[in-house]
Amino acid sequence: VIFTGLLFCNYMKKLLKVICAVILTVVVAVAIIWQGEIRTIASIKRLSENDPYLYIADYKASYDLDKVLAAGIDENTKLVEFVIGQLSRGLYKPDLSEKQVGNGFACTSFQVENANGDGYLFGRNYDFFKNPSLVLRTTPRNGYASISTCDLSHLGYKLDKLPESFASKALCLAAVYAPMDGMNEKGLCISIMALPKQAAWQDSGKPVAGTSILMRLILDRCATVDEALELVAGLDIRHDRKVGGGYHYLVADAQGNCAAIEFDLFDGWKTMITRKPDSTNFMLMTNHLLASKYYTTEPDPILGNPHSKSWWRYEVVHDFLETRNGILTPDEAGQCLSDVHWKDFAWDNGTVEDTQWSNVYDQTGLTVSLRDWYDYETIHTIPLKD
Repeated sequence: VIFTGLLFCNYMKKLLKVICAVILTVVVAVAIIWQGEIRTIASIKRLSENDPYLYIADYKASYDLDKVLAAGIDENTKLVEFVIGQLSRGLYKPDLSEKQVGNGFACTSFQVENANGDGYLFGRNYDFFKNPSLVLRTTPRNGYASISTCDLSHLGYKLDKLPESFASKALCLAAVYAPMDGMNEKGLCISIMALPKQAAWQDSGKPVAGTSILMRLILDRCATVDEALELVAGLDIRHDRKVGGGYHYLVADAQGNCAAIEFDLFDGWKTMITRKPDSTNFMLMTNHLLASKYYTTEPDPILGNPHSKSWWRYEVVHDFLETRNGILTPDEAGQCLSDVHWKDFAWDNGTVEDTQWSNVYDQTGLTVSLRDWYDYETIHTIPLKD
């Protein structure tokens, strides 16, 4: 009996060693395979302890924009599923069944000269719901470093579903493909604004870039407006038809060049480019078309959303910029955004929206000064690189 007991003890010791070796191997493999993802998740934290809905992270994982382009993704849900599938090596499938549906985010963007020295400022209001937000800094191996802002509701987060635990932060990994505005290390800025009923659907056989993928491509690969426009010319831009609306983009570089990227809903969604006039020091965009073919100063249900106060916001910002000849201090740029920011704006269908954030990007100093809906009086100034 004693001998049998000794044999059993030796067997258990060997088995325990094998189990420990297997566990250690798995842990090491996970650490090696997902080290970038683990470091990214570990970096996610609240930007301020006083604001429970504003987060910041440094993206450490690798990502392949060419692979996303090759997948031909043209829906936001498919994008998130694809990205998370790639990052999790197919082991995790996100639940994105709950989506917020509104009248489209009604935003404002502009570029002006910086009165505090050489360079330019890029202002941006993102008007949507009260949602958690993420400021994301990226340093891709084969691209420009950038800082961008993401609406976490597009990734499945809500005010009562926040990225607090390690496991709950996993979906934030998809934020790299979902910027709503941003600036790269060359000072190039871009933002997106809604155009109801104008979901572009280009189909010429070129690589397909979805709604926010276009912005990530431009931030990673372009240093100037001309480079951005050349990149756009080589793609088929497609907006998510399930969302029900389309978008246009404002892109501006550190040399003061600025252009609107829009799509012709009455002519096969051909790309329309409107550049900043040589006669002005500023350019702005809200939620109606700027292309001369369709530009109008009166609210139009086809060319923009008349209920979003797009033309009112355009006029207010235009007057603010024009009286200052398009030369503003960062504080004045912030004041201009504040003049048209939303606070508990109620739509006819009962939904209520706010300015989720107001950003002023310094295209020379490479910082963003951010205010969010939860504490609009507090300004957070964040460098593109630590």
